[in-house]
Amino acid sequence: MKTCTESSVMVVHGPEIFDSGEVAWLLSTLRPVRTVVAGVMARTAAEESFLPVEFSGKPPSEVIRATHDTVFLANRGKTPESGRIFGDIIASRLGNRGLVHIECSSRTIFCWNAGDTILADALSQLTGYGVAMVRSIRSPIPAVREISGCIPGEAVYVNGIIIGRATAEMVVIRWNGQIIETVAGLLPKPHGIEKLSRMGQIDLATAWCKSGAIRAAVPKATGCAPEEGRVLVIDHCGHEFYDRLPDDCCGVLAIGDDTTMVCGHICLHRGIPVLGIVDGDQDVIVPSGFARGSVIVEAITERDDDIGAEVAGRARTHMVRWTEWVDEILAHLNGRVKIVRDMREIHDGDDAVHPV
Repeated sequence: MKTCTESSVMVVHGPEIFDSGEVAWLLSTLRPVRTVVAGVMARTAAEESFLPVEFSGKPPSEVIRATHDTVFLANRGKTPESGRIFGDIIASRLGNRGLVHIECSSRTIFCWNAGDTILADALSQLTGYGVAMVRSIRSPIPAVREISGCIPGEAVYVNGIIIGRATAEMVVIRWNGQIIETVAGLLPKPHGIEKLSRMGQIDLATAWCKSGAIRAAVPKATGCAPEEGRVLVIDHCGHEFYDRLPDDCCGVLAIGDDTTMVCGHICLHRGIPVLGIVDGDQDVIVPSGFARGSVIVEAITERDDDIGAEVAGRARTHMVRWTEWVDEILAHLNGRVKIVRDMREIHDGDDAVHPV
């Protein structure tokens, strides 16, 4: 007969828990019936690990709500406090449903809101982690969002776009119907807030918000993209990468400095080259790398947004040969951009990773 852990679904969040090797340990120790990965960078780290997991493009709370089997959350926060706060946020979104949460950063099994104590005790016995019975204290205020567990100086993101730098452990923002406003704890980045406002109505209750580096580990190159296929356009929304990735993707057009770094990091594992359009407004948020065939160009006098929109219009929906398409774009932009990184001459065996 299966134990309660072997009959349960493990929902995993974040790349750190993969990079630390803890997911592999949890799989061998707990033997969950299924393991579902939530999050873009978590998926990248999971694919690099080659572990037997499933992927979901939905937030952890939605994955848990859609799971009718016994389920628990596994996470590694950047600090024990941020890990506890993350569990609090997820638990607050589950209504009357309790949550069992393995927090590897503090070696704690949190049993939120009268969650499954039998499951929590079983997880504790197998992992050696202590159990803490806790209740969620979060009561969301409409149009206001608190981002807790920040370290002053860290980048703060909403839906993948950096809106500023934290000046306190808690950042408070609000949506005034047209734009994100700072309430407390944030040194705003006007260009990022402007980009976010152009994306339309923002529901802060469900928006993807975070602070700090997206991932600390250097990406690994293991795959190879087809020479011919379709070009995926990512315009300041790297968190949508996997949801929009076509099976026959031969390359990615990434618009924006941070988006280019994130796309390079994600694409390197699959060997997908990137044409990045930047303007020097970069925040170092991830150790980036680029697959062979990638080219990064910087706008000379224009904004990356404007040039990117123009190039996106030339990203055909039909099949293209990546090298020819890139040459065509570079010829079109001649004199308006300068090449700051060119990996078209990278050969087999060369190191395609260039941390920034």
